[in-house]
Amino acid sequence: MVNELLKKLSNAHGVSGSEGSVFSLIKKELKGSVDEIREDAMGNLIAIKRGNKFKVMLAAHMDEIGLMVKYIDEKGFLRFVALGGWYGPTLYNQRVILHGSKGPCMGVIGGKPPHMMDEDERKKGVKVDEMFIDVGAQNKGDVEELGIDIGTPVTIDREFATLANHRVTGKAFDNRAGVAMLIKTLKEVKTPLTIYGVFTVQEEVGLKGARTSAYALDPDCAIATDVTIPGDHPGIEMKDAAVEMGKGPVITIVDASGRGLIANRNVVRWLGKAAEEHSIPVQVEVGSGGTTDATAIHLTKAGIPSTTLSIPSRYIHSPVEVLDVRDIEAGVALLVAALKTKPAL
Repeated sequence: MVNELLKKLSNAHGVSGSEGSVFSLIKKELKGSVDEIREDAMGNLIAIKRGNKFKVMLAAHMDEIGLMVKYIDEKGFLRFVALGGWYGPTLYNQRVILHGSKGPCMGVIGGKPPHMMDEDERKKGVKVDEMFIDVGAQNKGDVEELGIDIGTPVTIDREFATLANHRVTGKAFDNRAGVAMLIKTLKEVKTPLTIYGVFTVQEEVGLKGARTSAYALDPDCAIATDVTIPGDHPGIEMKDAAVEMGKGPVITIVDASGRGLIANRNVVRWLGKAAEEHSIPVQVEVGSGGTTDATAIHLTKAGIPSTTLSIPSRYIHSPVEVLDVRDIEAGVALLVAALKTKPAL
């Protein structure tokens, strides 16, 4: 069941550069379903299904946005840096988990109380560099006793929950949704091609794992599995994000207004043809927002024909992301169908 897999992945913790627990979970899920699993120097997990000489790279980043401790004051309050693209007000007053040397430790993000703010401060809101983490310590020694030090990674304390109409909510659907889609694909696919399923690290801080793994593997083409922003809820219009939840996965033609990926049209047609032939619902996107691992992959070496297959997900980069699990199931079906043949490059 996609629900159960996504729940395990969403509830796992792994900020950029500290993806080990997610790595272990993926490795366990894939045991017996691929020919080889290995870790490279960057920490990427590479799962291989061996076939003929045509090599397809499927990439999904394991990391989630989070925080890292940068300073501990004498009263035991912790200052932090944001790892990845946080919107400051989203963090204010969240409960967090600090992953210290003695195991997980609970904390809360605090800041100046609204009751003590003047009118101008209320309008501006609390900035990330004005926030701190409170673990209940009375002094710096208490913090050290908890196994927390400079460099301790921090994640949001939020768990997966089911909503109505096949929809679910949780943290880190960006990109545990893409990870779930790739795991399910590797388990189900039967193909004559050689498949590299790469679960990448440090995407949220610069597409780093995708860049190094693509260079080493040098595939013939690539698909990144990730999430994208739908335009189907208040506060955003379809003209700005012309995809919807529940209407299938999304094939990228362009992202970041062309500053990121301009997808290879043959790869796009390959996926589109498979969707049509197997009656799989699919959407296409020309986006102005962010980028994915495909941006780094397609610029590697002499260039690798690439696109992204995304799951529409509301409220990304928050602890309450929402998606429709049927879109993940359709994404798996599309990849399994497409990989029966190779694209005409």
